[in-house]
Amino acid sequence: MGNGRIWLLYAGWMSVVASLLHVACIFGGPDWYRFFGAGEAIAQSAENGSWQPAIMTAIIATIILGWAAYAFSAIAILPKLPLLRTGLVLIAAVLLLRSGAYFINSFWLPEHSQAFIAWSSAITSVMGMTFAIGIYLRWNILSKGTQS
Repeated sequence: MGNGRIWLLYAGWMSVVASLLHVACIFGGPDWYRFFGAGEAIAQSAENGSWQPAIMTAIIATIILGWAAYAFSAIAILPKLPLLRTGLVLIAAVLLLRSGAYFINSFWLPEHSQAFIAWSSAITSVMGMTFAIGIYLRWNILSKGTQS
């Protein structure tokens, strides 16, 4: 598991867990949306029978699952995906930019608790750094177009 493989394996599994937690919110309903900090408006919308929170959450879960696929592709657990290096760099950048949003108060709606903001920023920071370290350590291998 050298050459950054372990980092990307962890990044992939963190992404799978994050995706599954989003799916769990869909099935868990309004209380789960509240618990995980989606905000009262989303929870009430789900409570009122709207499909919008479920659709939005399913899209987010699918994107995060795609991140896992890219991490697993980079370590040859899955076949090589298109634009692998570019995709991995963009994923790390999105996560690291999102983690920095903690410091931009105007980014957050008042309905999000400070605990949600802190925890979600910390989680995305760890995920982003894990992707970034794995990419850095595997850059030469990824540049050669191989995954092993």
